[in-house]
Amino acid sequence: MAPALLAPVLLGALIGLDVVSFPQIMISRPIVAATLAGAVAGDIAAGLLAGAVLELMAMETLPVGASRYPEWGTAAVVAGTLAAVRAEPRSGALVVAVFAGIATAWAGGWSMYALRRLNGIWAERMQPALEAGSWRAVVGLQLRGLTADLVRAALLTLVALVIWRPVDAWLLSRWSLDLVVSHSILVAIAAAAAASAIWRLGHGATGARWYLLGGLAAGVVFAVLQ
Repeated sequence: MAPALLAPVLLGALIGLDVVSFPQIMISRPIVAATLAGAVAGDIAAGLLAGAVLELMAMETLPVGASRYPEWGTAAVVAGTLAAVRAEPRSGALVVAVFAGIATAWAGGWSMYALRRLNGIWAERMQPALEAGSWRAVVGLQLRGLTADLVRAALLTLVALVIWRPVDAWLLSRWSLDLVVSHSILVAIAAAAAASAIWRLGHGATGARWYLLGGLAAGVVFAVLQ
């Protein structure tokens, strides 16, 4: 593995483990994971920006039960790394990084589904020992699942970066929209996705419409004053 890939792959492994396995301390939220990836790659601000956009898009994801959903943790590491690897801002860099993050999140959702199936197979094979109350079986099954999730996240981060780094360079060499237009379109799409998610998740609450309008007004005032 190239030295430049080692740090983000290790970070992706830890972030991916946090999504559902351990320790679940919210470092897998896109805005946190991408900022950490940006710090590792040398540009915290670029990582934070990519993470903020992905966070807006990930708001409606509810990681509960056995539902299949995008895995935003490792995806944010990939996006944050791609956004931060260049020495100066490039038009389209954020757009490509976010798109790579979305694609990785989709692939990550399928990888988590496959891991759940594998965990089920392991648990079924150990069922006699589990029913007998063997603590070794319980601990062994837990450690096997945690290790498999760590490896899953590491491989996903590695494969995504290997695929997207050349694609990123190729797309940016042909990008024609300027920086302001590129960012404006991306932010508009992310804001629309976030607004839709917030409304679907919270519109049934008493006074939700007024809270949303009040928050929007406060945000606009804050942006203008800045």
